[in-house]
Amino acid sequence: MSRYEFNSELKLIHKAKRGDIKAFSELYAQLYQELYKFALYTMKHSQDAEDVVSETVIAAYENIKKLKKEESFRSWIFTILMNQCKKHFKQNSETEELKDEITAEEVSQEENYDLLQAFQMLDGEERMILSCSILEGYSSEEIGHMLAMNPATVRSKKSRALEKLRKNLA
Repeated sequence: MSRYEFNSELKLIHKAKRGDIKAFSELYAQLYQELYKFALYTMKHSQDAEDVVSETVIAAYENIKKLKKEESFRSWIFTILMNQCKKHFKQNSETEELKDEITAEEVSQEENYDLLQAFQMLDGEERMILSCSILEGYSSEEIGHMLAMNPATVRSKKSRALEKLRKNLA
């Protein structure tokens, strides 16, 4: 993100905190694909991903006035998304088994299918850690803060998850 884009995003965040619905909508439009991609990789199924993204956006809109640092908006909304994913996992585990497959239509390239299948074999926490790290570029410290874990624990869980991923691909 360029400095101009960052400053533009900060202005939108500031307006959204003051109740500007249009500004919040613009922020959502800018982040939707990132939020959805993260949710899809974490939740395994498009409908579940859409649900948690919708719940995230509603929660973010309702609580944006509580955001202390405007420059932390992205990590804040991804923290909300991760919490929604965890909540969804808990609800589903109480009522039914989670869906195991992403349909072929959801996979953009055939060569990614094996990787996605291997990724889906990981548990929810492992998928969240890898998604935050690999897809979104968060550091172990940032992920630790979002998941209420020690950064060293995040690094060790990430390492184990990557090893599982390698074995699943073999």
